[in-house]
Formats: sequence, C-alpha cells, structure tokens
Amino acid sequence: MNNIQEKYELTITDETAGQRLDHFLVQALPGYSRTRLQDLISQGHVRLEQMPILDAAYKVKMGQQYSLIVPPPEETHIIAQSLPLEILYEDNDILIINKAAGMVAHPAPGHKQETVVNALLSHCGDSLSGIGGVKRPGIVHRLDKDTSGLMVVAKNDHAHQQLAAQFASRTLSRRYWALVWGLLPQRSGSIEGAIGRSPRNRQKMALVKKGGKPAQTFYNVEKTFIPKNMPQQAITLIECTLATGRTHQIRVHLSAIGHPLVGDPVYGSKGKGKLWPENITQFPRQALHAFQLQLQHPRTQEMMTFNAPIPQDLQNLVEQLHHYT
Repeated sequence: MNNIQEKYELTITDETAGQRLDHFLVQALPGYSRTRLQDLISQGHVRLEQMPILDAAYKVKMGQQYSLIVPPPEETHIIAQSLPLEILYEDNDILIINKAAGMVAHPAPGHKQETVVNALLSHCGDSLSGIGGVKRPGIVHRLDKDTSGLMVVAKNDHAHQQLAAQFASRTLSRRYWALVWGLLPQRSGSIEGAIGRSPRNRQKMALVKKGGKPAQTFYNVEKTFIPKNMPQQAITLIECTLATGRTHQIRVHLSAIGHPLVGDPVYGSKGKGKLWPENITQFPRQALHAFQLQLQHPRTQEMMTFNAPIPQDLQNLVEQLHHYT
C-alpha cells in the first residue's frame, strides 16, 4: 500500500482494564488479526511508556497509555508477473476473479511462477497492504489447478480476517457445476466423511477414520446423459454446495461414493465410459467449475453474489454429451 509506518496511541479505560494485551488490541484495532497483533507484540512494537511489552498475555491497567508502531510491510519474495487475469469485481478491500483452468492459486514447489498470486502482485502494484506484515495479496481459499471458477482475494488484513471468519462460520457460500460418471443414487443428497491425507499415497486426499477434518458436500442432479439406454455408462451433471472447504473435497467425496469427476486423473475416472468417444473419456481436466460465490463484504457488510458462466471447454463437453445421447 505504501512504505509509511502506522502509529496508534491507545489508553486503557475502566471497560478494558484487566484484559490481556492482545485481546485489548484486537478490540481497539479491528483492522488487524489477533495473530498479526501478537506478532507485533513479540517484535517489540507495542510500548508502555517507551518500554516494549513482549508478553501478549500481559494484563493492562486503568489509565495506561500504549503506543503501537506498525512497520511498513516487507516486500514479498514472490515476483510480480503480468499474466491474463479475469477480474469480475475490485475495490480497496477485495477482488473477485474467475480463475482459468490450469492456473495454480499460490506459488508452491513445482509451481513458483505463473500463479494467481504472481498475477495479482503485478495487477495491484503498490495498492496491496501488508497481510501478516508482508506485502502480498491474501488467498483466503484456493481452487485446484485444473478447477475453474470464482475466487475471492483479500487486499488487506481487515478483509482477510473478515473473510476467513465467514469461511469458518460457513456464511460464505460456494456453488459448483460438476460432471460425474454414473447415475447418482438420488436426485439430491449429502455426502459426509472426514478428509485427510491418504495413508497409501501422501500426494492424495482420502476419506479417513482418524486424523481427518469433518467435511460435507451437498449435491443436486441437474441432467443425466445416457448413451444408447445404457445407464451404467451415464454421465451426470450436478450442482454441488460446500458446507466445509477441505482440500479436494468435491473430488474426494464423489469418488468415495463411486461417482468420480469426468477427467479427474487422480480420483478414479480412468477407465470409465467405455462406450463414449475418446474426446469425452480423455477430457484433459476434472470437469469442475465454481460458478457462484456469495459473501458479505468485509467492510460494508453488503451481501454480494457473483456468477461465472461455464467455461468454453466444459460447454463443448456438454454439447458432445448431448450429441451422443
């Protein structure tokens, strides 16, 4: 955002006396997360009469005056790259993007460049605030590399904190289109099961009995494609809604009930659909698109809904399915 440090002068009142220092600061400065404020305390940036207070649990007393100096955000080591990025909405707090299939959300081993974050650093320039003390865009949630669709990005600490809380409380809604193999057992339903690292393959997620995180996916059948009256070869278009947001959740849940995504190379679509032509059985990515995102704006509290049309490759796939049924 800029290279100027921010300074706050805060006085303890009757209402705040006796609180932990970090709790007091969270209430006094809602634009910062508790974790960020604890970091600033431990780094000596919170002072009482010029003496740094390094203990976040220190109990504040009536009449004390604290100063907090927030240093300018550090530069990230991630490079900015001018890459195509479809932005549907942007203001001082958030961006809504329609991520293309094939684009990784955040730099990671094997994908250190040409990610959403690289593109955002180029697009936003100096407008980014320091999230966690680093000048970088805030990826609040991710989409898999080969999943297309909507993502919300935080541009400052306040927005990041508020959006993370919405994810945690499940007040932020996400809806997906998915094409899966087979006829689902009912027109609508819920899939539940804890998700964690697969004990057989650490590169994959799986339903696990121990150590996983609870996950729930709701689905509704939109249309079924059956070639030559052979239901065992059906492909079904469904709408999915997430009650939780675990890694690979939709892919894992649908595979677990025997209906993996068309084109999913990891969770079991290989060998499916022997009566379908190769351009369908060899679809080059999981047929999954995040088409709707509903959230409360982190500053104005306005409820906002965004939609992204089904991308061209999935449109072509659906047209092919119509052609063969």
